[in-house]
Amino acid sequence: MILGIAIIRLSSLFAAVMLTGIFSLVAAGLYVSMDAVDVAFTEAAVGGGIATMLFLSTIALTTSQEKTGENTSLPAFFIVVLTGIVLMYGVSDIPRFGDSQAPAHQYLSDRYVYQSLQETGVPNMVTSVLASYRGYDTMGEVAVIFTAGMAVLMLLGRGLRSNARRGTAGGNSAKGNSPGQREKVKP
Repeated sequence: MILGIAIIRLSSLFAAVMLTGIFSLVAAGLYVSMDAVDVAFTEAAVGGGIATMLFLSTIALTTSQEKTGENTSLPAFFIVVLTGIVLMYGVSDIPRFGDSQAPAHQYLSDRYVYQSLQETGVPNMVTSVLASYRGYDTMGEVAVIFTAGMAVLMLLGRGLRSNARRGTAGGNSAKGNSPGQREKVKP
């Protein structure tokens, strides 16, 4: 909670991104202490790794300070409100917490609850389901996340290369001359 308040109060985007990464790694440590290694791995990889790297790449391509001002867009506000309404409508269909008649509790849940420790030898039920019963599915999800991360890195790298070319394209030499300066040429 303290990290969350600190992230909100900072005006330095770099410091906010670093605190967000620290928060993800602290959460991953807490998940490990609760024997939810799979959730900890995902939090560390996505929250502490990929998200932090994407935020830092975005800051590198933009500015490191938050712009303050009256740049609120009315259409963007309405899109956010509409999205919130659609999400609240979707959440209204979720069964009540602990409802024994919910579809998720009708088929395999008894087997997972009562037999997963004997069948897999893993003390955490979530880890046993994701790593053993659904191992191939989890491996596929990791491959999709890895592929998406590589695609984003390739796109961000392309932007950095084109920015570097633009800096040298207008007659500037690689020696760091500004656009108004000319190189001295010996006669």
